[in-house]
Amino acid sequence: MSAPATITRRLLGLLGLSAALALATLLADRALHAADLAWMGRYLGIPGTLLIASSLLYSLRKRRRIATGSPRGWLAWHQFAGWLGSWLVLVHAGVHFHALLPWLATLAMGLNVISGLVGKFLVLPTMRAGASDDLLEAASRQIVKRWRQVHLPVFFTFVVLALLHILSILALVDDL
Repeated sequence: MSAPATITRRLLGLLGLSAALALATLLADRALHAADLAWMGRYLGIPGTLLIASSLLYSLRKRRRIATGSPRGWLAWHQFAGWLGSWLVLVHAGVHFHALLPWLATLAMGLNVISGLVGKFLVLPTMRAGASDDLLEAASRQIVKRWRQVHLPVFFTFVVLALLHILSILALVDDL
């Protein structure tokens, strides 16, 4: 397959997954409102955030801070937990415009998800080649070295904004 065709296919995959996440979010939000359960969305941010945080275990395995499991398995967890956690946070955010800080955090998370999907499409050819875990790790490290220069700052921006959002919510709670 030619390079332009491969790039086009990967771009379509990226757009398709992004559209699927947006559609799943809108459908879940609509279903909660239709069932008069919109209040549940408020609490989906907690498991979503915990899933996103657990996706960082992949980074610990990659840096050999965790010895168990294969890098490929941890990468699969990273992608699954990041995707599901982001979906839960997006349903939590809903399509409501109440305050700027939560929307900045949501925007940063969305950019992080898109950046993660770009990373997925950079690493995918290595995984499809049936490479060993060592080869996957070495090839991935070379392929995504420059990509990380964007992904990590976007991720840290999301973390800071999310923490500020969480702290602002805790500051508003009178019962603590």
